[in-house]
Amino acid sequence: MLEVIIQMAGLIICGVGWRLLQPAGLAAMPTRTVLTSLVYYLLLPALVLSVLWKAELGETSVLIAIAGAVGIFAGLAVGFLSCRLCRNSSAEAGAVILAATFPNATYLGLPVLEATFGPWARGVAIQYDLFACTPLLFTVGVLVASRLGASGEKSYAIYRSLLRIPAMWAAVLAVILNVGDVPLPLVLDGMLSLLERGVVPLMLFSLGLSLEWSRSRWHLLPSLVPVVVVRLLLVPAIVMLVANSLGMSGELRAAVVMEAAMPSMVIGLVLCDRFKLDVSLYAAAVTVTTALSLVTLPLWYGWLIG
Repeated sequence: MLEVIIQMAGLIICGVGWRLLQPAGLAAMPTRTVLTSLVYYLLLPALVLSVLWKAELGETSVLIAIAGAVGIFAGLAVGFLSCRLCRNSSAEAGAVILAATFPNATYLGLPVLEATFGPWARGVAIQYDLFACTPLLFTVGVLVASRLGASGEKSYAIYRSLLRIPAMWAAVLAVILNVGDVPLPLVLDGMLSLLERGVVPLMLFSLGLSLEWSRSRWHLLPSLVPVVVVRLLLVPAIVMLVANSLGMSGELRAAVVMEAAMPSMVIGLVLCDRFKLDVSLYAAAVTVTTALSLVTLPLWYGWLIG
């Protein structure tokens, strides 16, 4: 597991280095926009289609979705409670709650699980994200952001974004083809395999481009303590209990719990910006939880597998 984390960290650091050095005069923001758009609209849907078309869908898929949903609602509840106790402003509370609730299930979870457990674990990451995290992000997450934000934008205006996510449509198509026992043509399988190979390195590199820290953010550290505790420690512990109660064991249980232990979701920055939440606080949460997850993830793995 340590070797896997070092490899992942190496690609993330390459992204951070690009942000600092800006080779060929390409700044981090436009570079990240191009790369994430390529992954979002083409490579990730190809990966989702390939994995879910060939995956064994059934009871396990339902259990993964249940465990993921319980983890999200647990993070949501504890996040609300911590903001009440800390007396955060509405903008700060919204950022803290979103950062504590939603994990980086695909952009970091998928490469970590695949490198740790093998190709089969990609299905766990994708199902955890598309069957639990993404639908709840664009429904419950949007509702929280709209209530605590000050943009005046109606939440239902962004609910429609869920219907415009290419990976969601790829998942729907893959499930239909899978359940219908439609064989995957050899030529299409080969093309999807070529496309999906670019997902992991580009996602990790783009994550590095998203991470930044400055001296002006040191005052945000106290507000990040609840995020770190909830996102990296409490939620995965709750998901582990849920997984045990659902009868999960072995590497499947470990993969599900590690998904729950991923750092804060990068896409939450979009909601913070749209609904006028504290973007700097959320960005700091992503940076800090991602850095600390390089330590906590091997610890979780050692506990779950040992």
